[in-house]
Amino acid sequence: MPGSWPVDTGRVELLPDDDGRRGWTVVVNGVPSSHVDLDDPTRLDFEYVRWIIGVLDAVTPDGDPLRVVHLGGAGCTVARYVAATRPGSRQVVLEIDAGVLDVTRRAFGLRSSPALRLVVADGRAGLADLREAGYEAVVRDAFAGAAVPSHLTTAEFLTEVRRVLAPGGVYLANLADDPHLAAARHEAATVLGSFAHVAMIAEPGQLHGRRYGNVVLAARDEPLPWSPIERRLAADPVPARMLATDEVRAFASGYRPLLDRAVKPPE
Repeated sequence: MPGSWPVDTGRVELLPDDDGRRGWTVVVNGVPSSHVDLDDPTRLDFEYVRWIIGVLDAVTPDGDPLRVVHLGGAGCTVARYVAATRPGSRQVVLEIDAGVLDVTRRAFGLRSSPALRLVVADGRAGLADLREAGYEAVVRDAFAGAAVPSHLTTAEFLTEVRRVLAPGGVYLANLADDPHLAAARHEAATVLGSFAHVAMIAEPGQLHGRRYGNVVLAARDEPLPWSPIERRLAADPVPARMLATDEVRAFASGYRPLLDRAVKPPE
């Protein structure tokens, strides 16, 4: 199963773990995109994935089925976790690259079903086809190279996210940024303009301008459960800090929300 294959957007590679377990890293165009353990879908090797799951589990009661939309597929790590820990969940994965989805389907035994629909579609266009107020969570983990496609960062995009979220639903977005954190500040300002409560999670070194890394934004109209999320972060092997809404607002001070007219349209 190890190998490298051409796909619609470039190239995808599958790299096996070197510890004897059936773990695999999905690398898309040279960027590690997801990690999958075929024997244990609750094993989450990427810290940003653990942050996303920590928020998702804190927002919704343990074990309750969820309706989740995933923008970006690759190895479907979060979708596999939700399916394993919340029987009866209904999920949709929107992946723009049919080749990536085909490779991971064959490698990891993924099959489209009523419980997990695998759809080849641009994330924003795919959202437009989903029913209003039909989902408890929207998880955006979509990249073009090392950056989030700009049309998945704007206020107009978030209008579509809000349309499909049920009351009390949560929006979770992963991005990668350099030590200046300009992309994170722009996205934070945009999300603050669309949701009442926003949290941001990152490693302290990145927040202090010392490194490149992932940033996770969590947004909701209802208050976020700060204490349960912070407990999950405190127990994580990789130290992370969560900024609450007022701190996120200060972090994004001076930055305006991103708008469709100011970003490059998708090709």
